[in-house]
Amino acid sequence: MGIECSTIVAAPRAEVFDWFGRPGAFTRLAPPWQPAAIESEAASLADGRAVLRLPGGLRWVAQHSAADFDPPRRFVDRIAIDGYRSMPLGRVLPWQHIHEFEVVDDGHTRLVDRVDTPIPAALLRPMFDYRYRQISDDLAAHRRAAAQGFEKSTIALTGASGLVGSALSAFLITGGHRVISLVRRPPINADERQWDPESPSADLLQGADAVIHLAGASIAGRFTATHKRAIADSRIEPTRRLAELAGATGVPTFVSASAIGYYGADRGDELLDETASRGTGFLADVVADWEAAALAAETTGTRVVRVRTGIVQSPRGGTLRLLRPLFTAGLGGPLGDGRQWLSWIGIDDLIDIYHRALWDSDLSGAINAVAPQPVRNIDYTHALARAVHRPAILPIPRFGPALLLGREGVDQLTAASQRVLPDRLTAAGHHFRSQDIESTLGHLLGRSTSEAG
Repeated sequence: MGIECSTIVAAPRAEVFDWFGRPGAFTRLAPPWQPAAIESEAASLADGRAVLRLPGGLRWVAQHSAADFDPPRRFVDRIAIDGYRSMPLGRVLPWQHIHEFEVVDDGHTRLVDRVDTPIPAALLRPMFDYRYRQISDDLAAHRRAAAQGFEKSTIALTGASGLVGSALSAFLITGGHRVISLVRRPPINADERQWDPESPSADLLQGADAVIHLAGASIAGRFTATHKRAIADSRIEPTRRLAELAGATGVPTFVSASAIGYYGADRGDELLDETASRGTGFLADVVADWEAAALAAETTGTRVVRVRTGIVQSPRGGTLRLLRPLFTAGLGGPLGDGRQWLSWIGIDDLIDIYHRALWDSDLSGAINAVAPQPVRNIDYTHALARAVHRPAILPIPRFGPALLLGREGVDQLTAASQRVLPDRLTAAGHHFRSQDIESTLGHLLGRSTSEAG
């Protein structure tokens, strides 16, 4: 038993093979709907070892075979045993995965995956569909940047272990860039530097071509005075100090996370582009101060981009991680009447927007990081229900989320209504990997368009 799959990627064979060999490739290829977490990636395609954490404390160990390593044509991995946690799968589940790279022409490569395993092909095919789209879209994004003159760069990154930061770091590294993670603990390798948000060291950003600042306390939670103080304190002053340092160090580009909360919690059916007025409420006030803090880098000529992010879609975090099990259990439904607008963005499209903020020197100021097609809550509900093949009929009353978030938390988060458009990106001709919620959820949850519909 087994499976054979293939696809053609629009890139030369050596480029595709090199992509697979860089740290971060396993992260970019791992299907987000699967109940597995990457513990470590293989240090080498020749003889390295990758480890996945599985439910129940189990481990999946993939050992690369030196005898079968033939760059840039082929590499092979097999399931292995390394400790008692990997023993159950290693003993009872055969697995050999042959990765082959065939030249189609100077600019195209055929990827061929042959897996020898008793796992049914029907269970494996969605994984390969996901992998093929990921590598094709990632390589296309890097080639677009290279065509605009973006060379291999060193990027300092805060929040590298978070939902967005981990995906962005893997994307940049597989593209050949160096990422320096700014961490609060002592560094453990040469690609980490210790960052004190209250007083960053003068040499923290030495050698960096750009800074991407993502760090900040989660806004999810009951909006108590303590929680609101943590939201503000983790964003405003740390951003100002880092921006001032970026300017003083002469870093050319400073990209700061922001949020569509800038526009306020409820703007009705108003279309909100980047020129729309600031809204009212706690989050609008925090975001305005947060963005103003990032502008401290502009005083010395650093280009500053503020990425006003919508509701990020990923099964690994955010609202989709919370909603997916409810909808899978048949307990999902629209919130209230479902009329509120949801301005969303797929995780990979958000990564592309941060990438563009690095290479597009004409881009500065605020940009709306949202998909071109905002949807109402009821339409999002129906799309997610179809993706998991469950009904979602009964509406969820406001008091349900209020039990966890409180009244203000519901107003600012779950019941917020913002119809935001990415006008600056659209005017720049930006390429979105997916513009509609149906195909985005289908890709992220391992469903084809036809399956999700």
